[in-house]
Amino acid sequence: MPTSILDLRHLRTLLALLEAGSVSRAAALQNVTQSALSHQLKALEEFYGLTLFERKSAPVSFTPAGRRLLDLAQAVIPAVEKAERDIARLGGHGAGKMRIAVECHTCFDWLMPSMDALRLRWPEVEQDIVSGFQSDPVGLLHQDRADVAIVSEVDADERDVLVHPLFAFDIVAILPLGHPLLAHDHLEAADFAGQTLITYPVPDEMLDLVRQVLRPAGVEPPRRTTELTVAMLQLVASGRGFAALPLWAVQTYLQRGYVAQQRIGPHGLTGRLYAVTRRPAADTGRDDAYLDDFVQVMRETSLRTLPGIRLL
Repeated sequence: MPTSILDLRHLRTLLALLEAGSVSRAAALQNVTQSALSHQLKALEEFYGLTLFERKSAPVSFTPAGRRLLDLAQAVIPAVEKAERDIARLGGHGAGKMRIAVECHTCFDWLMPSMDALRLRWPEVEQDIVSGFQSDPVGLLHQDRADVAIVSEVDADERDVLVHPLFAFDIVAILPLGHPLLAHDHLEAADFAGQTLITYPVPDEMLDLVRQVLRPAGVEPPRRTTELTVAMLQLVASGRGFAALPLWAVQTYLQRGYVAQQRIGPHGLTGRLYAVTRRPAADTGRDDAYLDDFVQVMRETSLRTLPGIRLL
């Protein structure tokens, strides 16, 4: 047999395909284009002269040849990653404190599982969430009061930071059961005009519904605020108004028939989340390895646990 073309990149691709269930989602998980990932897989199949997975199945189904390579990937990649973490520790990059600042009230639904996953990989790292709601978490990076900021938008003029795309998600309108607007195909901005809008107590710039839909249409419904998601849903269920929340944050309540959802706009309303870290100074070399790893852990954990998200 000729010299193998197989390398760690191929093994990681196979694991991503198993985790994500499709080529497009695996490409997003690996931060490569779908074309590049497909090229990797095609090159492997041409080298071995065998198909590695069934492309028309959902999720993808691996052939015997593909499963054999998966066995190899599942043995090799964890061992390589553990060795790299051990080397990072030897180089002084494996321990420290990671302070996380968030601007969204619903982030904790997915952030806590991500922190748990990181704790298994980097037990020496002390993780801490900066207390309270933060209206400018990126500013805390510059003040050395946080190491990671979770935000929905990043100023294009922001300097000395690295922006790591996490995922996109659907934002839906939450209505009381039986509301007449549920019979519509979707809601327009005008549909909110006569309804009290129930939101978190945050600036309008941080509310996707206001920023993307209501403000451009000149619609300003009456407002009511609450800190708690469950309180917001209780108000909606009792007919006190509408809310707009990430689908993954209210999925359980929708499944229980507590409230109802409606699409916002003909194509839906999309929110996005990013992780932002400080750019390492040129004279210090690379930053702590666990910060880089945390971004990938957040993407992998969210893909596995949150319904309906799309990796950026």
